[in-house]
Amino acid sequence: MNYTAPWWLPGGNLQTIVAAKLSRRYPDHAPAYERERWSTPDQDFIDLDWQRADSSGRKPLLVLFHGLEGTSRSHYAESFAHFAKTQDMDYVFVHFRGCSGELNLAPRAYHSGDFEEIAWVLQRLRAGHTGSMVAVGISLGGNALLRWAQEAGTQASQTVSAVASVCSPIDLAASGEAIGKGFNRQVYTRMFLQTMKPKALRKLAQFPGLFDGDALRAARDLYEFDNIFTAPLHGFGNTQRYWRDASAKPHLHRIRVPALVLNALNDPFVPADSLPSSKAAGDWVTLWQPKGGGHVGFPTGAPPAAVYALPQAVGGWLRQHCTLSATA
Repeated sequence: MNYTAPWWLPGGNLQTIVAAKLSRRYPDHAPAYERERWSTPDQDFIDLDWQRADSSGRKPLLVLFHGLEGTSRSHYAESFAHFAKTQDMDYVFVHFRGCSGELNLAPRAYHSGDFEEIAWVLQRLRAGHTGSMVAVGISLGGNALLRWAQEAGTQASQTVSAVASVCSPIDLAASGEAIGKGFNRQVYTRMFLQTMKPKALRKLAQFPGLFDGDALRAARDLYEFDNIFTAPLHGFGNTQRYWRDASAKPHLHRIRVPALVLNALNDPFVPADSLPSSKAAGDWVTLWQPKGGGHVGFPTGAPPAAVYALPQAVGGWLRQHCTLSATA
C-alpha cells in the first residue's frame, strides 16, 4: 500500500483520531443496512448488517469483522460499505456478541482469538451464498480472522477466496503493553474502558457471581480488565495466557489461503518492532507495512479528510482474488 499522510496530519495519533472521529466515510449517503439476527448453537444471538447489491446471492461477498467495541457505524465499516457498493459487491458487517446495541444472552462475549465464532459465521455465510466470498478483519477482528485461517489450514480456501487483517494486534502482549502506557493509556485505554466496563457489569447483572465486580470497577487498563473478565470467561485463565494463545503472529506460516496483513509502522497500538518479517509470515501471506496511517486511519485530503484509501487498497486486493477465483 502506497500511503502518504496529509501534511496537516503528522504522526500516528492524529491519523488515528481524525480518521475515527472527524473523517468523511462516504461521498453521499450513509449505508442503508438490512439487519439479520442469527441464533447461535449455544442459544445466543449475533446481528449482521447487510448491504446487498441484488437478491441473487451470486455477487462477490465482502464480510467484515470489526475491532474492539466496533459497530456497523464505525468509520471503517461505512467506508468499506461504500467501497463494496462501488464494486457491485454484497457486503455484510458481522457484529460480535454484545456489540450491536443489545446485550447478548450468554455469559460469554467476544475476544481477539475468537476463531470458533468466525468459523461458524463463515461456514453459514458460505452455505447461503453462491458467489465468491472474501473476508476482512479490523484490529481485534483481524487477529481473530487470521487465527481462523491458521486453524482451518487447507480447508479455508473452501470457504473464502482470501482474507485480510487491518491494523491487527497480532502480538497481543506487545500491543497490550503499548496501549497501557503514557498517552495511549490516558486516551485510548480510557475510551475503551468507558464502554467495556458498563457492558461487563450488565453481564454480571445477568449472571450474578460471574466475576468480581469490585475488581472490574477498579481496573485501570486492558491487562486488568482481561484478567478479570475476558480471559477467564473465554477459557484462558488469565491475561498472560490469553494474550499468548490468542495471538496470530506465531502461526502465520500455517495459513494456506491468500492473506493480506496490513500494519502501519506508526500505529499507536501495534509497535513496529512486534511486526513479522516476510520469512516468518510464510508464502501465503502478503505483508503491507507502510510508514504512516496510524491505527485504522490512512486519512487523505484536506480537512476533515477522507478514509477511502484504506478500503480501496485492501478491498481492491480482496476483490482481485474474487475475480481470480471466479475465472479459475
